[in-house]
Amino acid sequence: MVLYLTRARGGTLVVPALYGGCAVFAAVTATVTRLAPHRTWGTVAALAYVLGALTALHPWGRGRPAIVAGGVLAGAVLIPLAVLIGLGQAQPEVEVVQRSAAHLLEHGTPYLGAAEVAAHGGYEAFNPYLPGMALLGLPWAIAGIDARAVFGGIFLVLLAASALRKDSRLLLLAASPLVALPLVVGGDDLPVIGLVCVGLALAVRGRPGSAGLALGIAATLKATAWPALLIVLVLVGVRNRRRYGAFAGGVLAVGVLLPALIDPHGFLLNVVQFPLGLAGVESPAASPLPGRLLADLGPYGHTAALVLLGLAALGMGVSLLVRPPADARSAAYRLALGLLLATALMPATRWGYLVYPAVLALWAHLAAPAMAEQEEEELCLVA
Repeated sequence: MVLYLTRARGGTLVVPALYGGCAVFAAVTATVTRLAPHRTWGTVAALAYVLGALTALHPWGRGRPAIVAGGVLAGAVLIPLAVLIGLGQAQPEVEVVQRSAAHLLEHGTPYLGAAEVAAHGGYEAFNPYLPGMALLGLPWAIAGIDARAVFGGIFLVLLAASALRKDSRLLLLAASPLVALPLVVGGDDLPVIGLVCVGLALAVRGRPGSAGLALGIAATLKATAWPALLIVLVLVGVRNRRRYGAFAGGVLAVGVLLPALIDPHGFLLNVVQFPLGLAGVESPAASPLPGRLLADLGPYGHTAALVLLGLAALGMGVSLLVRPPADARSAAYRLALGLLLATALMPATRWGYLVYPAVLALWAHLAAPAMAEQEEEELCLVA
């Protein structure tokens, strides 16, 4: 993928080969998955990728890569999304977010209490997300707009906003299975990733307050954004940390601390006890990654996984002190590495979390160099 993104404009067969590979991935997904939304996506998207590969082979398509990528994006995202919404198929996360929004409007908290959880039954009764995530379900609670449309729309807008220059390769990133699959089936991690990319971009553009605002909002959605808060704190430099911290801290106080104080029992049960396996219901996040495999060995294995996770976090912290990131590219790569280690070593984890390091690394490869070029041009104009 990275090799292609580097050479896409120069080769004639690389683009069709990439679309062909995406078609194979989609077809295999449709064949082997047990999840109906993923099967539907794979069936529709495989055809879109095949058509994209054939069009990219034609001279007309080779001269219009953005149009081809846009067509593939429509075929791999918009069409299967419409089909799934019509069929009422989605990942459980979509229902959780929509239900939490309705509960917020009715009861002033996005979290079910212990009695409500017991009455509902099963892990889907829990809402493991931070309070801000419920706001993304409000369009559904108010106007019946599916939360997936909100997740995907926010991500695509933020991805485009995080780059200073138009680049058809960003369209290809959005159309790739890496992003298309979660966009269609209900990937609530995508808005978080989009906000992190915007926060990184704003930080290097010399706008620490706006960066703190963007990353603060991301950190009210999911705790997976918290490492980005620390890395960008190092990135913005000593003079700007106070402004950055004031904006980020203010958003966190309003978006996390205040809701936790309003409903401490619901917050503790859903956001703390359930993800840690202390609520009497096992989390469905059980992909066979190293941390999960260790945890399955018993108490000692679970402890070993936590120790390794702690050592990885300590190592990342030391690296920030010894060699702090100097630009958006190095910060994004550092964050991608940290989230990759966390995904691999968490006792309760899933393959889907790998979208964080993958998208961040590719964003660093694509958008950050464009920002650096723009900064150099601005310096030349000033000089």
